[in-house]
Amino acid sequence: MSDRAVPNLPSRDLDATVAFYRGFGFEPTHRDDDWLILRRGDLELEFFPFPDLVPEESSFMCSIRVDDLDELYARIRDAGVEETTEGHPRLHPVRTQPWGGRAGFLVDPDGTQLHLIENGE
Repeated sequence: MSDRAVPNLPSRDLDATVAFYRGFGFEPTHRDDDWLILRRGDLELEFFPFPDLVPEESSFMCSIRVDDLDELYARIRDAGVEETTEGHPRLHPVRTQPWGGRAGFLVDPDGTQLHLIENGE
């Protein structure tokens, strides 16, 4: 197994987190009362219970880097996440960023911002 880092993100409700992320291809690989691991291909996200989290005050974030950003973005949008500037969950469209790469943003129901970044050449 190669070295890797996996984000640990908050969840107010682990069942709701599974339902949300399952909508665009993440499946549970581990689940107990204190920890949840979701996987989509080589992507893995881990969640811990944080029932008192206030999404509007959350500063949790992580980056997800993928080869096919347009496919992931379309799956999230097709799962019902709207492109908007307010509320949770929401999507911000994929754009070429000032640093030259392409990225969009997903804010999940718990206020965590996931930077959706296309792998570079």
